[in-house]
Amino acid sequence: MANQRRAKSNGERGAALLEVALTLPLLLLVAVGIFEFGRAYQTWQILTNAAREGARVAVLPGVDDDAVEERVQEYLAAGLVPDADAADVTVDRDTTVDIGDGTASASRVDVALPFTFIVLQPVARLVVSGSTVGAPLTMSTSATMRNEM
Repeated sequence: MANQRRAKSNGERGAALLEVALTLPLLLLVAVGIFEFGRAYQTWQILTNAAREGARVAVLPGVDDDAVEERVQEYLAAGLVPDADAADVTVDRDTTVDIGDGTASASRVDVALPFTFIVLQPVARLVVSGSTVGAPLTMSTSATMRNEM
């Protein structure tokens, strides 16, 4: 009876190690994916708020486009966005916004920023070589506000 137990346990010696070896990479990939997409969402939120800050400056009378772009860059830098100077800021002062019983002149600020996943894009390039799977994606957002008189 004791010999049967010993023989059975000897046959299953490496089973736990094999299970860990198969599941650990998947578990780590899921955990890294959660962190990466959380970082992407945080960057998108900072980008959205930077566009709003730029729109707040753009609606003020006598403010030029350089001041709007500077404010957006300051907000991105304060949010610790990497490569904040690579952001593309576009100001459109000739747009309109619906105010219920008509329209009013408004300013629109568009902000675009290339975003690179730290771990997922290099892994994607290893798996699928020669495609755009591992290329940085461009996050873009805009904010429109009514011009002040």
